[in-house]
This record gives sequence, C-alpha cells and structure tokens, in this order.
Amino acid sequence: MCNPMIIRRIAGIFILISVTLGWLVSPYWYLFTAFVGFNLLQSSFTNFCPLELVLGRFRLLGCTPKATGS
Repeated sequence: MCNPMIIRRIAGIFILISVTLGWLVSPYWYLFTAFVGFNLLQSSFTNFCPLELVLGRFRLLGCTPKATGS
C-alpha cells in the first residue's frame, strides 16, 4: 500500500515532464500524457494502480506490497 499523495505527486511529475517534452521535442510525447491520465481515470473506478504495484514490489518511497486475499 502507498500513501495516495505519493501516487498523485508522481503522476503530476510524469504529466508535467511529458507535456514539456511534447512541446519541446515531439508531439508524440502527448500520448504519454494521455496514458497517465487514462491510468488515473481507470484507477478511480477499479482501485487498481500499476504504479502502486511497482512501488510496493520494490518497497520504494515507503510503499509495501498489497496483501494477497488468501
């Protein structure tokens, strides 16, 4: 489990970086912005966040793996 603020901060950083790269390098970077936005939207409905799984698996930023429902 992760603090939701960590997930929001990382998503915000990804969005700002990809918009900047879209502006300066190539418009194809806007697809990454859309990908992050889509993940935020789907996680609000499904409560499944891929970033939370990655951070939990590697125990980064104080995140721990989700307990399995066994």
